[in-house]
Amino acid sequence: MFKNLLNLFLQNNCPICQKTTPQVICQYCNQQLQSRELQNPKVIWKEPLPVFAWGNYGGTLKRAIAVMKYENHPEIGRLLGQYLGEKWLLNFTLKNVSPVIVPIPLHSQKLKTRGFNQAEIIAQGFCEITGLKLKANGLSRTKNTQAQFNVSGKERIENVANAFVLGSDFSRIPPSQPVLLIDDIYTTGATVKSATDTLNQNHISVLGVAAVAKTGKR
Repeated sequence: MFKNLLNLFLQNNCPICQKTTPQVICQYCNQQLQSRELQNPKVIWKEPLPVFAWGNYGGTLKRAIAVMKYENHPEIGRLLGQYLGEKWLLNFTLKNVSPVIVPIPLHSQKLKTRGFNQAEIIAQGFCEITGLKLKANGLSRTKNTQAQFNVSGKERIENVANAFVLGSDFSRIPPSQPVLLIDDIYTTGATVKSATDTLNQNHISVLGVAAVAKTGKR
């Protein structure tokens, strides 16, 4: 009787479908989420900017990312970061290279509104699994850009041009290892390309980008 009451007390509502669950998300939503997982996460791990992605953007994965960002559920981001980290370990054995993890930053105004940077939360989950070092302030966003899904093509590039500078973690002492950027969604690559340019201009090499989801656009 007491055990049943305790289990009931420990139940949460799944933030995606609102069903009762003891986990971060319910079993059904997790199964739907797993159905979005890419069989080949390294399909676009190629120059000039290698990209590693956990899943295809759409369905429950799209919903999970939206709930995380716009309905204040950062715990989903940590879970997605753990999934991304597990996938990374299955696909990479980088000898003599331990990339430094840097999340794509939010502008201070957007950070204040949302309360957290989803890329940083994802990076935390990723580092918990991989053991890689997180530098949450490797980059700083100085340009308050409009949401990238509202623009396309050339506008995306112009939107994020010169949007980043080195953050407090790198402004005095640059990393000795290459950077792996972390983001929630990879679409055309305009944002991560701008971040990469900033790092390269400061003589910091970038190994690539790891994202929870990729869209069909490139």
